[in-house]
Amino acid sequence: MKSSTFLILSITAVYSSVLHAAAWSVNNFLMTGPKAYLTYSSSVAAGAHSGMEECKFQFGWERWNCPESALQLSTHNRLRSATRETSFVHAISSAGVMYTLTRNCSLGDFESCGCDDSRNGRVGGRGWVWGGCSDNVDFGERISKLFVDALETGHDTRALINLHNNEVGRLAVKATMKRTCKCHGVSGSCSIQTCWLQLAEFREIGNYLKIKYDQAHKLEMDKRRVRAGNSADSRGATAEAFHRVHATELVFLEESPDYCTRNASLGHHGTEGRECLQGGRNLSQWEKKSCRRLCTECGLRVEERRTEVVASCNCKFHWCCTVRCEQCRQLVAKHFCTRRDAAAAAPNHIRRRNKGHKR
Repeated sequence: MKSSTFLILSITAVYSSVLHAAAWSVNNFLMTGPKAYLTYSSSVAAGAHSGMEECKFQFGWERWNCPESALQLSTHNRLRSATRETSFVHAISSAGVMYTLTRNCSLGDFESCGCDDSRNGRVGGRGWVWGGCSDNVDFGERISKLFVDALETGHDTRALINLHNNEVGRLAVKATMKRTCKCHGVSGSCSIQTCWLQLAEFREIGNYLKIKYDQAHKLEMDKRRVRAGNSADSRGATAEAFHRVHATELVFLEESPDYCTRNASLGHHGTEGRECLQGGRNLSQWEKKSCRRLCTECGLRVEERRTEVVASCNCKFHWCCTVRCEQCRQLVAKHFCTRRDAAAAAPNHIRRRNKGHKR
Protein backbone atom coordinates (compact mmCIF):
# COMPACT_ATOMS: atom_id res chain seq x y z
CA MET A 1 0.00 0.00 0.00
CA LYS A 2 2.81 2.40 0.89
CA SER A 3 4.65 1.71 -2.36
CA SER A 4 1.54 2.32 -4.50
CA THR A 5 0.80 5.56 -2.61
CA PHE A 6 4.40 6.67 -3.14
CA LEU A 7 4.13 5.90 -6.87
CA ILE A 8 0.95 7.97 -7.25
CA LEU A 9 2.46 10.86 -5.30
CA SER A 10 5.62 10.67 -7.44
CA ILE A 11 3.58 10.80 -10.64
CA THR A 12 1.61 13.68 -9.17
CA ALA A 13 4.78 15.61 -8.37
CA VAL A 14 6.16 15.08 -11.87
CA TYR A 15 3.03 16.23 -13.62
CA SER A 16 2.54 19.11 -11.21
CA SER A 17 5.99 20.42 -12.13
CA VAL A 18 5.25 19.86 -15.80
CA LEU A 19 2.02 21.83 -15.58
CA HIS A 20 3.82 24.66 -13.80
CA ALA A 21 6.62 24.69 -16.37
CA ALA A 22 4.12 24.83 -19.22
CA ALA A 23 2.69 28.08 -17.76
CA TRP A 24 -0.89 26.96 -18.17
CA SER A 25 -3.79 28.84 -16.69
CA VAL A 26 -4.36 27.62 -13.15
CA ASN A 27 -8.09 28.10 -13.72
CA ASN A 28 -8.17 24.82 -15.67
CA PHE A 29 -7.69 22.91 -12.42
CA LEU A 30 -9.18 25.25 -9.81
CA MET A 31 -12.34 23.13 -9.57
CA THR A 32 -10.55 20.16 -8.04
CA GLY A 33 -7.09 21.45 -7.23
CA PRO A 34 -4.44 18.79 -6.47
CA LYS A 35 -7.09 16.07 -6.60
CA ALA A 36 -7.12 16.41 -10.39
CA TYR A 37 -3.58 15.07 -10.56
CA LEU A 38 -4.36 12.15 -8.28
CA THR A 39 -7.58 11.38 -10.17
CA TYR A 40 -6.05 11.25 -13.62
CA SER A 41 -2.32 10.64 -13.14
CA SER A 42 -2.62 6.88 -12.58
CA SER A 43 -4.69 6.58 -15.78
CA VAL A 44 -2.14 8.69 -17.65
CA ALA A 45 0.70 6.45 -16.46
CA ALA A 46 -1.25 3.30 -17.35
CA GLY A 47 -2.10 4.72 -20.77
CA ALA A 48 1.52 5.58 -21.55
CA HIS A 49 2.50 2.06 -20.48
CA SER A 50 -0.12 0.43 -22.71
CA GLY A 51 1.09 2.60 -25.58
CA MET A 52 4.66 1.38 -25.17
CA GLU A 53 3.52 -2.24 -24.86
CA GLU A 54 1.71 -1.84 -28.17
CA CYS A 55 4.83 -0.25 -29.64
CA LYS A 56 6.84 -3.32 -28.61
CA PHE A 57 4.27 -5.57 -30.27
CA GLN A 58 4.21 -3.62 -33.53
CA PHE A 59 8.03 -3.56 -33.78
CA GLY A 60 8.73 -6.95 -32.19
CA TRP A 61 10.46 -8.33 -35.30
CA GLU A 62 12.15 -5.18 -36.57
CA ARG A 63 15.65 -3.86 -35.98
CA TRP A 64 14.34 -1.07 -33.81
CA ASN A 65 12.05 -2.88 -31.39
CA CYS A 66 10.85 -0.04 -29.17
CA PRO A 67 13.33 -0.43 -26.28
CA GLU A 68 12.59 0.87 -22.80
CA SER A 69 14.60 4.01 -23.53
CA ALA A 70 12.14 4.93 -26.31
CA LEU A 71 9.70 6.49 -23.84
CA GLN A 72 12.41 8.97 -22.86
CA LEU A 73 11.45 11.34 -25.60
CA SER A 74 14.61 13.39 -25.23
CA THR A 75 17.90 11.82 -26.29
CA HIS A 76 21.21 12.03 -24.45
CA ASN A 77 23.61 14.97 -24.67
CA ARG A 78 20.62 17.34 -24.74
CA LEU A 79 19.92 16.47 -28.36
CA ARG A 80 16.30 15.61 -29.01
CA SER A 81 15.62 13.01 -31.66
CA ALA A 82 13.02 13.60 -34.38
CA THR A 83 13.22 10.34 -36.34
CA ARG A 84 10.44 8.26 -37.85
CA GLU A 85 10.56 5.99 -34.76
CA THR A 86 10.24 8.93 -32.38
CA SER A 87 7.15 10.05 -34.27
CA PHE A 88 5.51 6.67 -33.64
CA VAL A 89 6.43 6.74 -29.93
CA HIS A 90 4.79 10.14 -29.52
CA ALA A 91 1.67 9.04 -31.37
CA ILE A 92 1.16 5.66 -29.70
CA SER A 93 1.84 6.95 -26.17
CA SER A 94 -0.50 9.90 -26.71
CA ALA A 95 -3.15 7.52 -28.07
CA GLY A 96 -2.66 5.20 -25.10
CA VAL A 97 -3.21 8.01 -22.60
CA MET A 98 -6.35 9.26 -24.37
CA TYR A 99 -7.68 5.72 -24.77
CA THR A 100 -7.23 4.83 -21.10
CA LEU A 101 -8.77 8.07 -19.87
CA THR A 102 -11.77 7.56 -22.16
CA ARG A 103 -12.21 3.93 -21.14
CA ASN A 104 -11.92 4.71 -17.43
CA CYS A 105 -14.50 7.46 -17.89
CA SER A 106 -16.91 4.92 -19.39
CA LEU A 107 -16.27 2.56 -16.47
CA GLY A 108 -17.35 5.29 -14.05
CA ASP A 109 -13.92 5.83 -12.49
CA PHE A 110 -14.19 9.63 -12.66
CA GLU A 111 -16.91 11.68 -10.98
CA SER A 112 -16.47 14.49 -13.50
CA CYS A 113 -17.09 12.36 -16.59
CA GLY A 114 -19.98 10.45 -18.14
CA CYS A 115 -21.33 9.25 -21.46
CA ASP A 116 -21.27 11.45 -24.52
CA ASP A 117 -24.96 11.96 -25.27
CA SER A 118 -24.54 15.20 -27.23
CA ARG A 119 -25.95 13.65 -30.42
CA ASN A 120 -28.66 11.51 -28.86
CA GLY A 121 -32.01 11.82 -30.64
CA ARG A 122 -30.53 12.98 -33.93
CA VAL A 123 -31.00 10.98 -37.10
CA GLY A 124 -27.68 9.40 -37.95
CA GLY A 125 -28.61 7.67 -41.18
CA ARG A 126 -31.33 5.70 -42.89
CA GLY A 127 -33.09 3.52 -40.31
CA TRP A 128 -31.02 4.56 -37.29
CA VAL A 129 -30.71 7.36 -34.75
CA TRP A 130 -28.08 8.37 -32.25
CA GLY A 131 -28.68 7.13 -28.72
CA GLY A 132 -27.24 4.94 -25.99
CA CYS A 133 -23.98 5.70 -24.21
CA SER A 134 -21.13 6.74 -26.51
CA ASP A 135 -17.58 6.69 -25.18
CA ASN A 136 -16.63 10.22 -24.22
CA VAL A 137 -13.53 10.66 -26.37
CA ASP A 138 -13.77 14.45 -26.08
CA PHE A 139 -13.08 14.10 -22.36
CA GLY A 140 -10.18 11.72 -22.98
CA GLU A 141 -8.76 14.03 -25.61
CA ARG A 142 -9.02 17.12 -23.42
CA ILE A 143 -7.34 15.60 -20.35
CA SER A 144 -4.65 13.81 -22.37
CA LYS A 145 -3.67 17.10 -23.99
CA LEU A 146 -3.21 18.66 -20.57
CA PHE A 147 -0.82 15.94 -19.49
CA VAL A 148 0.96 14.73 -22.63
CA ASP A 149 1.47 17.98 -24.51
CA ALA A 150 2.83 19.60 -21.34
CA LEU A 151 5.87 17.35 -21.59
CA GLU A 152 6.92 19.33 -24.66
CA THR A 153 8.30 22.61 -23.34
CA GLY A 154 10.45 23.57 -26.35
CA HIS A 155 9.56 26.13 -29.01
CA ASP A 156 11.64 24.90 -31.94
CA THR A 157 10.79 22.77 -34.96
CA ARG A 158 11.26 19.53 -33.03
CA ALA A 159 8.76 20.69 -30.44
CA LEU A 160 6.16 21.39 -33.12
CA ILE A 161 6.81 17.99 -34.68
CA ASN A 162 6.31 16.24 -31.34
CA LEU A 163 3.08 18.11 -30.65
CA HIS A 164 1.84 17.32 -34.15
CA ASN A 165 2.56 13.60 -33.69
CA ASN A 166 0.84 13.65 -30.29
CA GLU A 167 -2.26 14.93 -32.07
CA VAL A 168 -1.97 12.22 -34.75
CA GLY A 169 -2.21 9.64 -31.97
CA ARG A 170 -5.33 11.25 -30.54
CA LEU A 171 -6.96 11.48 -33.97
CA ALA A 172 -6.22 7.76 -34.44
CA VAL A 173 -8.37 6.95 -31.39
CA LYS A 174 -11.26 8.84 -32.95
CA ALA A 175 -10.72 7.45 -36.45
CA THR A 176 -10.92 3.83 -35.28
CA MET A 177 -14.08 4.12 -33.17
CA LYS A 178 -16.85 1.64 -33.97
CA ARG A 179 -20.57 2.26 -34.32
CA THR A 180 -22.58 -0.19 -32.22
CA CYS A 181 -26.33 -0.51 -32.68
CA LYS A 182 -29.36 -2.03 -30.96
CA CYS A 183 -32.47 -3.04 -32.90
CA HIS A 184 -35.99 -1.86 -32.06
CA GLY A 185 -39.30 -2.86 -33.60
CA VAL A 186 -42.21 -5.28 -33.39
CA SER A 187 -41.13 -8.93 -33.01
CA GLY A 188 -37.49 -8.07 -33.60
CA SER A 189 -38.14 -6.51 -36.99
CA CYS A 190 -35.35 -4.00 -36.45
CA SER A 191 -37.32 -1.27 -38.18
CA ILE A 192 -35.23 1.31 -36.34
CA GLN A 193 -31.82 1.14 -34.67
CA THR A 194 -30.30 3.12 -31.84
CA CYS A 195 -26.54 3.52 -32.30
CA TRP A 196 -23.61 4.83 -30.29
CA LEU A 197 -19.82 5.03 -30.69
CA GLN A 198 -17.40 2.76 -28.84
CA LEU A 199 -13.63 2.60 -28.65
CA ALA A 200 -12.02 0.00 -30.90
CA GLU A 201 -9.58 -2.54 -29.47
CA PHE A 202 -6.27 -0.80 -28.82
CA ARG A 203 -4.57 -3.26 -31.17
CA GLU A 204 -6.55 -1.69 -34.04
CA ILE A 205 -5.18 1.71 -33.10
CA GLY A 206 -1.68 0.25 -33.05
CA ASN A 207 -2.19 -1.25 -36.51
CA TYR A 208 -3.57 2.06 -37.77
CA LEU A 209 -0.57 4.04 -36.49
CA LYS A 210 1.89 1.44 -37.81
CA ILE A 211 0.56 2.17 -41.31
CA LYS A 212 0.99 5.88 -40.60
CA TYR A 213 4.58 5.12 -39.53
CA ASP A 214 5.28 3.37 -42.83
CA GLN A 215 3.84 6.37 -44.69
CA ALA A 216 5.42 9.04 -42.46
CA HIS A 217 6.38 12.30 -44.15
CA LYS A 218 9.85 13.81 -43.78
CA LEU A 219 9.84 17.58 -43.35
CA GLU A 220 12.24 19.23 -45.75
CA MET A 221 13.50 22.34 -44.01
CA ASP A 222 15.71 25.19 -45.18
CA LYS A 223 18.63 24.60 -42.82
CA ARG A 224 19.87 28.19 -43.01
CA ARG A 225 16.48 29.51 -41.93
CA VAL A 226 16.10 26.86 -39.22
CA ARG A 227 19.51 27.78 -37.74
CA ALA A 228 18.06 31.21 -37.05
CA GLY A 229 16.59 29.68 -33.88
CA ASN A 230 13.43 31.37 -32.62
CA SER A 231 13.54 34.18 -35.17
CA ALA A 232 10.69 35.09 -37.50
CA ASP A 233 12.64 33.59 -40.40
CA SER A 234 12.94 30.24 -38.61
CA ARG A 235 9.26 30.21 -37.62
CA GLY A 236 8.34 31.05 -41.20
CA ALA A 237 10.30 28.08 -42.54
CA THR A 238 8.59 25.78 -40.05
CA ALA A 239 5.13 27.10 -40.92
CA GLU A 240 5.76 26.55 -44.63
CA ALA A 241 6.86 22.95 -44.04
CA PHE A 242 3.81 22.12 -41.89
CA HIS A 243 1.44 23.73 -44.38
CA ARG A 244 2.01 20.76 -46.70
CA VAL A 245 1.33 18.14 -44.00
CA HIS A 246 -2.07 16.58 -43.32
CA ALA A 247 -3.30 16.54 -39.71
CA THR A 248 -3.39 12.71 -39.61
CA GLU A 249 0.10 12.25 -41.08
CA LEU A 250 3.12 11.38 -38.94
CA VAL A 251 6.12 13.59 -39.60
CA PHE A 252 9.83 13.38 -38.82
CA LEU A 253 12.85 15.58 -39.35
CA GLU A 254 15.90 13.34 -39.59
CA GLU A 255 16.73 9.92 -40.98
CA SER A 256 16.92 6.94 -38.64
CA PRO A 257 20.36 5.72 -37.49
CA ASP A 258 21.71 2.25 -38.18
CA TYR A 259 19.80 0.03 -35.76
CA CYS A 260 21.89 -3.02 -36.69
CA THR A 261 24.76 -2.00 -34.44
CA ARG A 262 24.79 -1.13 -30.76
CA ASN A 263 25.04 2.54 -29.87
CA ALA A 264 25.01 3.01 -26.10
CA SER A 265 25.05 6.81 -26.31
CA LEU A 266 21.79 6.78 -28.27
CA GLY A 267 20.28 3.87 -26.35
CA HIS A 268 20.25 1.46 -29.31
CA HIS A 269 21.00 -2.17 -28.47
CA GLY A 270 21.65 -3.48 -31.99
CA THR A 271 20.34 -6.81 -33.26
CA GLU A 272 23.05 -9.14 -31.92
CA GLY A 273 21.43 -11.65 -29.58
CA ARG A 274 17.92 -10.91 -30.87
CA GLU A 275 15.55 -13.79 -31.56
CA CYS A 276 14.10 -14.15 -35.05
CA LEU A 277 11.52 -16.43 -36.66
CA GLN A 278 12.35 -19.07 -39.24
CA GLY A 279 9.51 -21.25 -40.48
CA GLY A 280 6.51 -22.11 -38.38
CA ARG A 281 2.79 -21.92 -38.91
CA ASN A 282 0.60 -18.83 -39.09
CA LEU A 283 3.52 -16.47 -39.67
CA SER A 284 3.14 -13.39 -41.82
CA GLN A 285 5.57 -12.78 -44.67
CA TRP A 286 7.12 -10.00 -42.57
CA GLU A 287 7.73 -12.38 -39.67
CA LYS A 288 9.13 -15.11 -41.95
CA LYS A 289 11.76 -12.67 -43.20
CA SER A 290 12.79 -11.54 -39.71
CA CYS A 291 15.99 -13.63 -39.64
CA ARG A 292 17.16 -12.09 -42.87
CA ARG A 293 16.24 -8.60 -41.70
CA LEU A 294 17.68 -8.83 -38.19
CA CYS A 295 20.65 -11.13 -38.77
CA THR A 296 21.87 -11.59 -42.34
CA GLU A 297 21.34 -8.02 -43.54
CA CYS A 298 23.08 -6.76 -40.38
CA GLY A 299 26.19 -8.89 -41.00
CA LEU A 300 25.25 -11.53 -38.45
CA ARG A 301 24.56 -15.23 -38.73
CA VAL A 302 21.51 -17.22 -37.65
CA GLU A 303 22.17 -19.66 -34.83
CA GLU A 304 19.66 -22.34 -33.95
CA ARG A 305 19.37 -23.26 -30.29
CA ARG A 306 17.35 -26.06 -28.76
CA THR A 307 15.44 -24.80 -25.74
CA GLU A 308 13.45 -26.89 -23.29
CA VAL A 309 9.94 -25.54 -22.76
CA VAL A 310 7.65 -26.68 -19.94
CA ALA A 311 3.92 -26.36 -20.63
CA SER A 312 0.63 -27.76 -19.35
CA CYS A 313 -0.68 -30.75 -21.29
CA ASN A 314 -3.16 -33.65 -21.08
CA CYS A 315 -5.61 -31.46 -19.15
CA LYS A 316 -8.71 -33.21 -17.79
CA PHE A 317 -11.86 -31.90 -16.19
CA HIS A 318 -12.72 -33.42 -12.80
CA TRP A 319 -16.19 -33.24 -11.30
CA CYS A 320 -16.70 -30.80 -9.75
CA CYS A 321 -15.10 -28.34 -10.71
CA THR A 322 -11.38 -28.46 -11.35
CA VAL A 323 -9.08 -28.93 -14.31
CA ARG A 324 -5.90 -30.93 -13.72
CA CYS A 325 -3.00 -30.88 -16.14
CA GLU A 326 0.33 -32.62 -16.49
CA GLN A 327 3.58 -30.75 -17.03
CA CYS A 328 5.17 -31.75 -20.33
CA ARG A 329 8.69 -30.91 -21.44
CA GLN A 330 9.45 -30.29 -25.08
CA LEU A 331 12.53 -29.25 -27.02
CA VAL A 332 11.81 -26.22 -29.19
CA ALA A 333 14.10 -24.78 -31.85
CA LYS A 334 14.71 -21.04 -31.57
CA HIS A 335 16.87 -18.83 -33.75
CA PHE A 336 19.12 -15.98 -32.69
CA CYS A 337 21.41 -13.45 -34.35
CA THR A 338 25.08 -14.03 -33.51
CA ARG A 339 28.41 -12.75 -34.80
CA ARG A 340 29.99 -14.83 -37.52
CA ASP A 341 33.33 -14.99 -35.72
CA ALA A 342 31.55 -16.43 -32.67
CA ALA A 343 30.85 -19.63 -34.61
CA ALA A 344 34.50 -20.61 -34.70
CA ALA A 345 34.89 -20.12 -30.96
CA ALA A 346 31.68 -21.94 -30.05
CA PRO A 347 31.83 -25.54 -28.82
CA ASN A 348 30.85 -28.17 -31.36
CA HIS A 349 27.65 -29.16 -29.55
CA ILE A 350 26.09 -25.67 -29.96
CA ARG A 351 27.15 -24.99 -33.55
CA ARG A 352 24.13 -25.03 -35.80
CA ARG A 353 23.44 -24.89 -39.48
CA ASN A 354 22.98 -21.32 -40.73
CA LYS A 355 20.03 -21.39 -43.10
CA GLY A 356 19.80 -17.65 -43.59
CA HIS A 357 23.33 -16.90 -44.82
CA LYS A 358 24.88 -17.99 -48.08
CA ARG A 359 28.60 -18.41 -47.96
